[in-house]
Amino acid sequence: QVQLVESGGGLVQAGGSLRLSCAASGRTFSSYAMAWFRLAPGKEREFVAAISRTGGSTAYAESVKGRFTSSKDNARNTVNLQMNSLKPEDTAVYYCAATEGSRSYLATQGHLYNYWGQGTQVTVSS
Repeated sequence: QVQLVESGGGLVQAGGSLRLSCAASGRTFSSYAMAWFRLAPGKEREFVAAISRTGGSTAYAESVKGRFTSSKDNARNTVNLQMNSLKPEDTAVYYCAATEGSRSYLATQGHLYNYWGQGTQVTVSS
């Protein structure tokens, strides 16, 4: 099993940047593919980014492509989401998620993930 704790959320003006981190417990973090999802009020959960267990493969939602970058540090048991050029529509609670997978496995659907963090609020003001 793995436990996930997100951090780094906050309030930022449009055009600004934030860096979210997700710290994982457990000794087998390198076995997990990771992802970020977000949930905004009145909307369904939305896929944001996914990264393979090695960190060598990534996938992004079209709405964040070119602005967000995910990275995975297996030595530190962390996955990060660098968010640049933030927009008010990026406002949401951001969750990291984990699932075991093969080397280059990527999943963009939430139901494929077994473990979830508690979320961190990101608010972008206009």
